[in-house]
Amino acid sequence: EVQLVESGGGLVQAGGSLRLSCAASGFTFDDYVIGWFRQAPGKEREGVISISSSGGSTVYTDSVKGRFTISRDNAKNTVYLQMNSLKPEDTAVYHCAADSGIVLLPPELYPYEGQGTQVTVSS
Repeated sequence: EVQLVESGGGLVQAGGSLRLSCAASGFTFDDYVIGWFRQAPGKEREGVISISSSGGSTVYTDSVKGRFTISRDNAKNTVYLQMNSLKPEDTAVYHCAADSGIVLLPPELYPYEGQGTQVTVSS
């Protein structure tokens, strides 16, 4: 059974940083693309960032370029999302998601996703 468990969310002031983790199990982790999407109340899911199975390629949405970084540790079956210079508009539930494909599709379309972790940025 594929499981993705996010952690690291919380409340932070604007300009602050958080690091989210996504621990994966139930599949061959280093064969999967992993991504993060977020959903704010009353809004559509928004793809944020994704990383290829090897970690060699990443895709970012424009609003987080230069502020968010994704990395993965295939030995630990874990993906990390480092979020710096946080803004109130980054407030949302952040979900990690997994896909067995090769192409970095938008992460909100991946077939497997976790329950999410809340990130709240105060102004």
